[in-house]
Amino acid sequence: MSSSTAAPGQSPIAETSPLSLCALEPHVPADRLVAEMVPPPRFDSVRFDTYVPDPRQPSQREAVEVLSGFATGLGGAHATGSGKRTRWLFGRKTAAAGAPLGVYLDGGYGVGKTHLLASLWHATPAAPALKAFGTFVELTNLVGALGFQQTVKTLSGHRLLCIDEFELDDPGDTVLVSSLLSRLVEEGVALAATSNTLPGKLGEGRFAAADFMREIQGLSSHFRPLRIDGEDYRHRGLPEAPAPFSAEQVTRAAYATEGASLDDFPSLLAHLARVHPSRYGALTDGLRAVCLTEVQAVPDQATALRLVVLADRLYDREVPVLASGAPFDKLFSDEMLNGGYRKKYFRAISRLTALARDAKGLVTQ
Repeated sequence: MSSSTAAPGQSPIAETSPLSLCALEPHVPADRLVAEMVPPPRFDSVRFDTYVPDPRQPSQREAVEVLSGFATGLGGAHATGSGKRTRWLFGRKTAAAGAPLGVYLDGGYGVGKTHLLASLWHATPAAPALKAFGTFVELTNLVGALGFQQTVKTLSGHRLLCIDEFELDDPGDTVLVSSLLSRLVEEGVALAATSNTLPGKLGEGRFAAADFMREIQGLSSHFRPLRIDGEDYRHRGLPEAPAPFSAEQVTRAAYATEGASLDDFPSLLAHLARVHPSRYGALTDGLRAVCLTEVQAVPDQATALRLVVLADRLYDREVPVLASGAPFDKLFSDEMLNGGYRKKYFRAISRLTALARDAKGLVTQ
């Protein structure tokens, strides 16, 4: 850029100025949403043999064994039917009649559920075009872009659909996705899903599986729940966020880092309201780092939920986040952290904190 003026939320522009997310309004065609239903870059290389079970937690090893067998079973599928309607059936060696065609991974934060789900996708012996991987939000975005019937048509020929972060906090979306999955099960598509158990419920032995099975109602018989134990998050509390840097340090790092963006946090939040969440992945295309100044607590729930989606896309793409202002563990109010969307907020804090640690090397002392 060579202009001497800056748009709202941008730093003064120099010849080598960083990008501004506030200046980007990407268009994402529907076919890209479908093509991107693969494990994100962070999980490109994960496999079952790269998952290291905690020897104190036998459920972790059991999960690897069950999922490995599940993937092997999918290899015995064969296609029948004609025209555009394809149905996957399972032979006796791979699955008994009436056996669940889905697995549900239930556990706390940081026990490796996404690692295992991505490993299942990689291990399933089918072409990438015949298996799909996406978050619950990405799946609802796909339905929004394609329409319900077209989404069923697009995914019905798949052998496997993996849904990360299955969320039960929005009744409308839950019903929508449950209806979609019911149709896909009718077409013989195997399903796998994960969801987080809240920190406060881990110590009580109360996991999310019961909630999941209740909400998906008629689909519950198609899932085998797998509980994955791990360190009780209650003993760790929220991950401590690294101390923020000064605005000057963040700005200097943005100008010194090729492919970095630089925005003030309030302006970025305002911009996110103008961009559909399905485009947040495209918003981060090619970014090497995200630099933010004036980070502060988010003002309301709608803004907070948009920030959660952006945090997920940045985490998936391993984009470091360097910030000044408030630490990331102060982004959400106590009311938010105790409300109906608290799972999302805990996840966002954990992921932004990890990205903040990754960004430390961008600052020269």
